[in-house]
Amino acid sequence: MTRLATAPERTHRLIPSRFPPINAFEAVTQPADLAPVLELEGWTNDRLVAARVKRLSQAEWVYGRPNASVVMASFLHGAPQGTRFADAALGAWYAANQIETAVVEVANGIRREIAESALQQKTEELREYTAALTGDFVDIRGAYPELHDPDPASYPTAQSFGRTVRAGPHAGIVYDSVRHAGGTNWVAYRPTRVLDVLQGRHYRLVVPERGQVHCGEMR
Repeated sequence: MTRLATAPERTHRLIPSRFPPINAFEAVTQPADLAPVLELEGWTNDRLVAARVKRLSQAEWVYGRPNASVVMASFLHGAPQGTRFADAALGAWYAANQIETAVVEVANGIRREIAESALQQKTEELREYTAALTGDFVDIRGAYPELHDPDPASYPTAQSFGRTVRAGPHAGIVYDSVRHAGGTNWVAYRPTRVLDVLQGRHYRLVVPERGQVHCGEMR
């Protein structure tokens, strides 16, 4: 029997500030108006993004509301190799119960970038978004170690599981943070289930190749 859970009132997501928000989806009131707006904004110049737009059902598009483009970007932009529970075909909205968990998760990704470069340290400025996630999420916390494996080489197994959940009736997956002990992460597969998105605080994250990560709120 599938165990299900609902998200807390607010969840937290961090996005690098080097990706400025582009208000494409906020500016329209019906799907038919999106094509010229997306072309004007250059969203579909990337062939990967263009393919993802076609894969995402119009019934799941969000538009005409604050921060709609931030939500849609998480599904249409992203790593070409995918993420833990979302393959390259289509992205997803990742968030955490606590901002501390979101910081640790982002720092881990930055540390991987450092390992693949000649850098010894990297500084990233981030902006926070809080959101309400609605619907039932498949709860795999405390179970399925193969889906919680910290090695990115294990992601194809988790991505296969994610495709199964995305194709079903549920909103997404809730799972244990592999990087932050006791932390909880959410992955939402339906843009229409990501509601009341608000921009929050700004942070500066300093990540060394090894050792302690430093995170401070920017004023």
